[in-house]
Amino acid sequence: MLPPVVVLGWVLLAGAAISAPFALSSGVPDGLVGEHLGWLLVVTLGNTAGLLCAYSSLRFGKVGVVAPITSAQGAAAAVIAVLAGEQLAAGAGIALGAIVIGVAMSSIARGGEDDGDRREGLAVSFAIAAAAFFGIGLFAMGRLSEELPVAWVLFPTRLLGVIVLTVPLLVLGRLRMTRDARPLVIASGVLEVLGLVAYNVGAREGIAVAAVLSSQFAAIAAVAAYFLFRERLARVQIAGVVVIALGVAVLTALQL
Repeated sequence: MLPPVVVLGWVLLAGAAISAPFALSSGVPDGLVGEHLGWLLVVTLGNTAGLLCAYSSLRFGKVGVVAPITSAQGAAAAVIAVLAGEQLAAGAGIALGAIVIGVAMSSIARGGEDDGDRREGLAVSFAIAAAAFFGIGLFAMGRLSEELPVAWVLFPTRLLGVIVLTVPLLVLGRLRMTRDARPLVIASGVLEVLGLVAYNVGAREGIAVAAVLSSQFAAIAAVAAYFLFRERLARVQIAGVVVIALGVAVLTALQL
């Protein structure tokens, strides 16, 4: 109904509007200086680019394939953490390898047609890029979550996204909306913010449990796509989806 970049522009605007009252009512935190601003820019880049890649992926592929690959964002964040100097838990390398194999299995198109192969390939490529960008955002968000209120992690990043993307789209006359798309776009913006808030609140009580449960959004999305969109996956793709889900869950649990 709408191009991915336009959907993202509206989602960022909705996110900024939702988080603004909570952030502004609490006042600017004292810690919002220097290094924190840099990490906020990284969160903005990771989240915005990740959403754009995810939306683009869904134009070419099925939810049942795209969602599990995108859920590997936790694995991407773990790899980034290791590169930054953190120790990788024993057995985590095997879980990462399983995720890579699962992605490869999920990318095999059903039916063997050239056009189908190309579309599946584009979907998988965008989904992998989304997982990588989301992983960058998660890593940066983790660095901020213990020092800034949740509202001040969400609001500045959404506001920057609006300034960089939504405003230029508005100026160029490309920020359009259709009646059919309106409720879906609003729901996307609201749920995206609520999901991040719920994860941050849950992670304060137990990072491992929150991370494992949140990574299973892929299973929920795949089941919903089956009933709502009548999506059908090849057996090898189903096996790949299962391998990715298990790999992400195991890796997250090991990173305690």
